Order: sequence, then structure tokens, then C-alpha cells
Amino acid sequence: MAKTTKKETVDKKNAPKTETLKSWRPNKQQRFVLGCLLVLFSIALLVAFISFYVNGQWQTDQSAVSQLGDRSEVVQNWLGKFGAFLADLIVYKGFGIASFILVRLFFLTGMFLALELSTKKLKGIWFWDLFAIIIVSVLFGFFATSAPELGGTIGYELNLFLQDYIGKTGTLLTLLFGLIIYLIFKIKLSPEKIQSYFDSTKKEFKSELGSLKPQQAESAYNLEEFAIEEDPELDNIHLKSNDTQFEINKEALKPTINHSSEIDLNPVVKPVQMDIKPATVAPVVHTEEFVIEKAEEEDIIEENLASRLVADFGLFDPTLDLSNYKFPTIDLLKEYSTGGITINQEELEENKNKIVDTLRNYKIEIAQIKATVGPSVTLYEIVPEAGIRISKIKSLEDDIALSLSALGIRIIAPIPGKGTIGIEVPNKNPTMVSMKSVIGSAKFQEAEMELPIALGKTISNETFVVDLAKMPHLLMAGATGQGKSVGLNAVLTSLLYKKHPAEVKFVLVDPKKVELTLFNKIERHYLAKLPDTDDAIITDNAKVVNTLNSLCVEMDNRYSLLKDAMVRNIKEYNEKFRARKLNPEAGHRFLPYIILVVDEFADLIMTAGKEVEIPIARLAQLARAIGIHLIIATQRPSVNVITGLIKANFPARIAFRVTSKIDSRTILDTQGADQLIGRGDLLYTNGNDVVRVQCAFIDTPEVEKITDFIGSQKAYATAYLLPEFVGEETGINLDMDISERDTLFREAAEIIVNAQQGSASLLQRKLKLGYNRAGRLIDQLEAAGIVGPFEGSKARSVNISDLSALDQFFNNEQN
Repeated sequence: MAKTTKKETVDKKNAPKTETLKSWRPNKQQRFVLGCLLVLFSIALLVAFISFYVNGQWQTDQSAVSQLGDRSEVVQNWLGKFGAFLADLIVYKGFGIASFILVRLFFLTGMFLALELSTKKLKGIWFWDLFAIIIVSVLFGFFATSAPELGGTIGYELNLFLQDYIGKTGTLLTLLFGLIIYLIFKIKLSPEKIQSYFDSTKKEFKSELGSLKPQQAESAYNLEEFAIEEDPELDNIHLKSNDTQFEINKEALKPTINHSSEIDLNPVVKPVQMDIKPATVAPVVHTEEFVIEKAEEEDIIEENLASRLVADFGLFDPTLDLSNYKFPTIDLLKEYSTGGITINQEELEENKNKIVDTLRNYKIEIAQIKATVGPSVTLYEIVPEAGIRISKIKSLEDDIALSLSALGIRIIAPIPGKGTIGIEVPNKNPTMVSMKSVIGSAKFQEAEMELPIALGKTISNETFVVDLAKMPHLLMAGATGQGKSVGLNAVLTSLLYKKHPAEVKFVLVDPKKVELTLFNKIERHYLAKLPDTDDAIITDNAKVVNTLNSLCVEMDNRYSLLKDAMVRNIKEYNEKFRARKLNPEAGHRFLPYIILVVDEFADLIMTAGKEVEIPIARLAQLARAIGIHLIIATQRPSVNVITGLIKANFPARIAFRVTSKIDSRTILDTQGADQLIGRGDLLYTNGNDVVRVQCAFIDTPEVEKITDFIGSQKAYATAYLLPEFVGEETGINLDMDISERDTLFREAAEIIVNAQQGSASLLQRKLKLGYNRAGRLIDQLEAAGIVGPFEGSKARSVNISDLSALDQFFNNEQN
């Protein structure tokens, strides 16, 4: 066993004491006691300082301070002789009125210690408060020379010291400079805050205008045909006709959130009576008020953003690049109707009698019937008597259509979630649903969705709003002229009214070349395209394949970013990026939603076939989590166009009127689309129930006004660029002739070898080339063996390690 020397023994005895002294930190109880002591001391200072000025101690107690040891000496300070001593030492002989800042310092320090808060901020608090004490003390010493108690001895002497060397003017300028430093770095004063102060009057004016109440919407029901008898003691208005008595609740005529128009039709065998209880229409949105409130909202958002940037940067805001961007105003849209519906009592009565009589002819009695009036269709809900088979009523669809002499009779047996059978009958005078009415509705404006879309109004006259992010892809089909293009415009318009250009990008494919061309004006705001392409809207089917594969590359790149960020979807990723938890130098960036819109999918399938179907299916399967969503429209919903592979990944579907039951089953997996009445009448399903909606109408001039409004504002430098895509055939049959190489071949090779990354986009940036020439250079570099083959979304491998090896390569070629 080794012996321990005397020196080692001494070191061991001394070591614990040294380590204990270095590592000593106050425990929880000690911190709390020390904090309480500092808080109480700050209160004592406050009492002493206040009484110093209130009682005039600087005059009455001045002589007593020097004789504090004499117990018979009387002082006026509220804290006694100790308070008089502190006030004389810190206030009179110290910093004057600026000494009150010391009270704040001791109080905050005590609270930080007692409450076990992080003491990192205390260093900054002490520095800036001591800085403020000196500035304030010298300021009072400069201006209040006749009142030495205000600036204190230190402030007065520092003032005289500065004046001896830089004069009064220099002293004043120095104090102003110190004050400016304090305001900028401590108070966080900025030009934006000054501007917001001067804009406060403007905001107050806007808020006063915004507080104006919209006029109460008048009932859109046509009641002129009825004789009205009003009883002041009753709550109902009785409307009388020849054979039927209607009761309309007056409370239901007031504008409410409930937008349905329901009419109870309760038949009695002899005679049949109908109770009508129409709910009201959606309140009309006052255009001027909506615009003012929207503008005020944007001003507040801009002010908040400015304050966030000043205060420790705050959350990252992707909209700052276009911080002055204004959303389209609602007055750009037309109002094609009053926004309500008109109840035709005679039509309701006639249709009710025909339905009852037709069913009675087949010995089917009805216990109850109720009507819900929509913009273009009225839903009659019937409750059959006990013992009646539902399938028997459903088989009478053609007979009911014949008796009503109407096109588009649709029977829902039973209505999901209700114990009734629905019979949808088109109105003789349908009401047009304007895009303005659905955009201005409270349901759309208050929708808390990632990608809200206002399609139109349901059969109960309620605005129908869905979230594209939850669909996650949408398939639209319908015969020619039934409203597909208008439906696409409604989808795009909804997103333009809700999402900032930094939050969403569109990839538009328009083989017709005429439907989506108006959106060219917002290319640098909202559109995405391939690099080195002239038009953002794709009209050439040959370019669609490259675009779809480019989206697949973008999808793979985004999944890599999600993997590095350890999140599962784009929402979590962007929240983490906004919170500045992801490093942009590591490749992270804010990810906008990308929406691919294809106006005529059948034409692409005919020309490209599998080259289109495979990337579409791949995007549909995987792209949901990373914010790429697909909207595909076609006029031929046949099985060779909408294949099983595509249908399986498009649970959300919209069917406009089609020509056959087979087409209806192809798009919806059920019949019903062949019985629609056209002109925007559609069925929507997301894998569950089928909802009938009257699509909102938006005309070409309205779209043009919106795109002009957006296009006239400041935009990004270019459209959103998708990643480059080079087909897998690259490298096959490449030109090996050295004489036909590009003049920049050697320079390009040096750039690639230096960066050790084979990428056409790298050559574009470094050599300022177009995409086509950069792609040819990459082909020639691959043919020469400098870079490896195409590997999908990854950069090509570089086969030469450094520039010396590259020089050797070229020397060998020449030899």
C-alpha cells in the first residue's frame, strides 16, 4: 500500500475549504430572507426620502444629522435619526431626487431573490437605473442651481465639472445625448412608435366609424300575397289563405345567426294543413363598415408587428416582407340579389299537395311534413306513418318528379341524423347566391381554419365553409357548363380574401388557356412556378409533368425539414419557426401552403397518362402533412380518368350536374349528381354525408377587379420558385464530344468541385445563367464523369475531390 506524503495530507485538508468557499451559493431560505430584507430596506428608504422633502428635513434636520449620537436631539424624519442620516447621505450629499430610483432598484432585487426569479435581467436593470440616476441628478444640478436638494451634491459637482471643461452648451448637449441613449435602449423608443402615436387620432376616427350599427336587415320574404291580421296580445302573425292557415313567428323574422328557412307542413288527411315557421336570412353585411373594420384591424396588426420587432425581436412574422399589403375589400364584389330568399306560399302549397296525393295513391300516408326553403331548392321532410317501408318511398322518385313536373327531384331516404325522409324539389324562381354574400358572412369572416373556402349556401340558406387543409385534397367533376370553373374561382377568391401572400402559393394548370389567365396579375404575390419559365400559369401539358415532379421534390425537401425540426406537420413546423427555434442557416425557412389547381384533368390523362397519374397519386398520399394540397377538376368523371388510385386519396369531392348515374357513382360513389339542376347546383362529400350546396357565383369582371387590386400593390421580386427537376433520363445519350462543350464548362466544373455539390441551381446563381443552359452544363459534367447521375431530390455527387485533381483531369483529357 502506497504511503501518503505530508504535503499531500496538507493539500487534502485545505482543498475542501477552498472548494466550499468557491461553490457557496445561498439556498432557498437564505435567498428569501435576503430578498425580504432588501424589500423592507427599500420601503424604509422610500419613507425616509419622502419625509426629507415633505418635512423640509434638508433645512430642519441638517444640524441634527451631525449630532446623531446625542439621544436628546430631535429630528423630523419619519424614520427617525436613522432615516435622517440615510436621507442626508443619499439624497442631499448624493443624487438628489434621482435617489428615488435606488428605492426601485432595491425593491426589484429583493423581489427577484424572494420569488426565486431568474437574476439574469438584474444586471441590465442595475446598469440602466444607475445610468438614469447620474443623468437625472446632473440634469437637476444643471437647471435647479438654486435648489441643491433636487440634484444633490454629486449632481451639482458633476455639473460644475462638465461646465469647466465643455461649457454650458456642451454640458446640455451631453445630457441630451445621454437621455437619447436611455430612451432608445431602455425605453425602446423607435420611429415606428412615434409614428403610431401620431396615427392614434386616425385610428380613433376609424373606430368611431366602425362602431356605427348596420341597419337591420329587412326580411326578404314576400308576404304581399297574404292578408295579415295582427293581434297585439299575441306573439304570432296569422297569414290566411283559402284552404291553409300559416303561422309565422315574429321573433323569427329578426336577423339572427341561424340562416335556415324552415317551414313546417303538418298534413291532416282531411283537409291538409301546413304550419310555416320560416327562419330568417343572414343579416346583410354593411359594406362600408366591413371595409373600415378590416382596415382598422390591419393597422392594429402592423402596429403590433412593429412593437414586436423592437422588443427582443419577438416572434418571426413572414408577412413583414409585404407588411403594407392590403387584403381585397368586399366592395370589389357584386351583390346580385338581396341576400335573402322569397317564400312563394302558393308554390309551397301546390308542391305539398302533389307530394301527399302521389304518396297516397300508392297507399302511403304521411304523419308530418316540413319544408326548408333554400336559394334554389326546397327540402320537404316527411315522416311516414308507422309500418311504411322506406324503400317503397324511394322507388317512387320518378313518379313524384312526374307529378311535380320538375327537373332534379332527389329523394334522401333517410336523412342522416334525422328520422325523416327528404324530397328535394327545385324552386321555380331560384335565388342567385353572390360571392359577396358568402365572403361577407360572419361564418366565413370568423372561421378559424388554416385554408377556409366559402363554397356557397346550403339548402337551409347557411353559408357553407370548409377547410381545405382538412380535406386534404379536392376532386371536382361535372358536365360542361355546370359551374366547375366558377367553383374554382370561388375557391381561389376565398383564399385571396383570407390568406396573406406569404402564407399560401398557387400552382395553376389551365389546359384551356382561358379560365385562369386573369390570375397572371398576381404572379409575384401568390403564384409559384418552375425556375426559368416565363408564365406562372401552365397551359402546356408537356410542362405539367415537370411541375408535378418538382412538387414531389419540394415535398421530399419539406419532409427533410420536418424531420430535422422533429415535428409532424407544417403547422407545428411553422409555429416552431415563428418562435425562432429553428436556424435559417441550417436550411430552415417559413413554409407557405402550396395549392395545385388543375382545371381540366382529363386532358392531362389523355396526353400524359401515367406520367401525370403517378406524381398526382404520390402527392395525394404524402403531401398533406407538409402543406401541399390538390384541387383537380374534370368534365369527364369516367373510370379511366378518375382511377381507383386517385379516388382513394381524394376523400373530399364536389359533383356538379352530370349526365348519367354511372358518372355520379364514379365521382360520389352514389347517385344524385345526375338529378341536380345545374347552374352551380352541387353535391359535396368528404367521405361521410352528402351536402347539397348552391355554389356562389363570381363573374369574370369581379375576378379581374380583385386581381387588379392585388397586382397594383408592392410584390415580391419574383414568383415563388419551385425546386428544379431533371428527369431520370438525364445522362443517357449525352454528347461526349469535347469540342461541343459549353464555353463555361471549365468554370462550371471548378464551381462544382469547390462546392462539392452538383446542382444546376448552384450554376445559375454563380454564373448568372438561365435554367436551360445550367441544365446542359450539368449534363456535360455528368457525361465527362465530373458529377454523378441524377438522384431525385438530392444533389448530385461530385467525383473529383479538389481543384488539383480537376486540373489533372483536364490534362489527361488533352493528352
